[in-house]
Amino acid sequence: MEFRPFRPRASRERYSMMDHDLERMSREQLIAEVKTLRGGIRQHRDSSLHELCWHHPALWGLLPEKTDPVPVVPAWPQFMEGCVKYRQSLDDQAPEAPRSRGPYKK
Repeated sequence: MEFRPFRPRASRERYSMMDHDLERMSREQLIAEVKTLRGGIRQHRDSSLHELCWHHPALWGLLPEKTDPVPVVPAWPQFMEGCVKYRQSLDDQAPEAPRSRGPYKK
């Protein structure tokens, strides 16, 4: 499957404006930036168990624009419905992944 970043049509121009800093970076700075971003993506990718469900401001903090977006939080019934659908999608997308019956740990 080919990765295609989500970009709402109305925001495409805004997103491209946010990346003008890349045009001023040297090759070495760009390589360092890519390594930093890859590290953040790998940390998120390597999440497991309940870590998969959390709000991830550290990942978003790797972006140059400094915002602190407040998410729209679904009401409990809709939230739990989404959690169930997410878990079902893991059965479809990763049917051979190990399963855990361990309790949730804070």
